[in-house]
Amino acid sequence: MAKKKKEVTGRFKVQAAGGQATPAPPVGPACGQYGVNPGQFVQQFNERTKSLNGMTVTAVVTVYGDRTFEFEVKSPPASVLLKDAAKVAKGSGTPNKEKVGKVTRDQVATIAKTKLKDLNCFDVEAAARIVAGTARNMGIEIEG
Repeated sequence: MAKKKKEVTGRFKVQAAGGQATPAPPVGPACGQYGVNPGQFVQQFNERTKSLNGMTVTAVVTVYGDRTFEFEVKSPPASVLLKDAAKVAKGSGTPNKEKVGKVTRDQVATIAKTKLKDLNCFDVEAAARIVAGTARNMGIEIEG
């Protein structure tokens, strides 16, 4: 007998620190709104992301009619990876005038390889251009 397909009742995205999420906002209210048990979600999320140890990651959660859920963990945002590579706390408020840090082309290529499956492109060069644009918008210069 064929398996019956579950009815999808909702989808939402949530960003949290890998391995350190708590049921406090923003995770708890987002889960509660769709009838997902926040404690159960946080436990599974932390288990899957413990290797990222505090780096912000995005999870896309799919909720089914019987209140079960599954989620896909995406790679960390490019801005988080760029801040980590440039060793800066935050991006520039005026990126066209004030530069806050520098990264090398090799670092941009490494970040592009990490983000490739989540970006809207097919090769590393295109992904590197997307990451370079993010760096430019953050006030981070690209050397070499």
